[in-house]
Amino acid sequence: MPTTPQGSAGRLRRRVLPALTATVATAVLLAACSSTGGKPDSSGSGGGGAGQANTPRVTIAMVTHAPPGDTFFDIVRAGAQAAADKDNVNLQYSSDPQAPNQANLLQTAIDSKVDGIALTLPSASALAGGVKNAQAAGIPISGFNAGFDDWQALGIKEYFGQNETLAGNAAGERLTQDGAKHVVCVIQAQGQVQLESRCAGTKAKFNGQFETLNVNGEDMTSVASTLTAKLQQDPSIDAVLTLGAPIAMTAVDVVGRSSSSAKIYTFDTNAALVDAIKQGKVQWAIDQQPYLQGYLAVDSLWLEINNGNIIGGGGATLTGPAFIDQSNIDSVADYAKAGTR
Repeated sequence: MPTTPQGSAGRLRRRVLPALTATVATAVLLAACSSTGGKPDSSGSGGGGAGQANTPRVTIAMVTHAPPGDTFFDIVRAGAQAAADKDNVNLQYSSDPQAPNQANLLQTAIDSKVDGIALTLPSASALAGGVKNAQAAGIPISGFNAGFDDWQALGIKEYFGQNETLAGNAAGERLTQDGAKHVVCVIQAQGQVQLESRCAGTKAKFNGQFETLNVNGEDMTSVASTLTAKLQQDPSIDAVLTLGAPIAMTAVDVVGRSSSSAKIYTFDTNAALVDAIKQGKVQWAIDQQPYLQGYLAVDSLWLEINNGNIIGGGGATLTGPAFIDQSNIDSVADYAKAGTR
């Protein structure tokens, strides 16, 4: 299994591991049978052969801030679909990286009278009106992935994700331990709270020179040119910290084509990144388990709709952070190749 970040390890183990234990236990239990009348499905459908609920079919909208083709949210969506297949849920997925557009997608889901909404919250101010409208319409919402600091203030009952500031703290401490002296933290979507928190958390615990670099994550050619220019401008940069696997892979290409000796570190994973870690092209990644986030965001709504259950008891269910590096990459490699880690 991935190792828990060191440095503030005691705090992180206490915060992360109990939540993950409860979360995994819930997921395993619910995959075996539904708590409100599930029955085995001999066809083998419903999430890898798990039983399928015989509760009334409901529609759940998942509305995220993912840009087109984002591999992280492909994993989120796979987890959400696995839960939907098991729970007899019609899953309607939509996304847009621009906050006003995501807010419009949220309102569209409300207007279509869905039974529940799984929602990322990268901009609480942009989404607050829609959240209030959903609540007024009696539509339950689960928050996940983005909005750790905002979901409770918006009146949302459940949240699945990681504390991005703590994850950043862990990154900063480990970068210091690894001997980095000058870190550039690459933000692929300026203003998204979860990304800003990662860099801020890293800066707070990193003992060295630290700066941020804003890039357009929807245009990898632009990302490459911006990062190349930065590394050429300042050869003292010895560590590039990215906030998503596709950006990390672009950084690998940039460093490989340049005279920079900077090492690459990242948040989040995908199948390509697994090979990069194995080959030493990326030193480590911080994993927040996107498949689990998507699964629980949908499964929790099914539980609330059918049985009034609230996962987490009013607190966030933490799905990370944990480090993945060469010491443990083999334990998640097969899952990553299958698109679930």
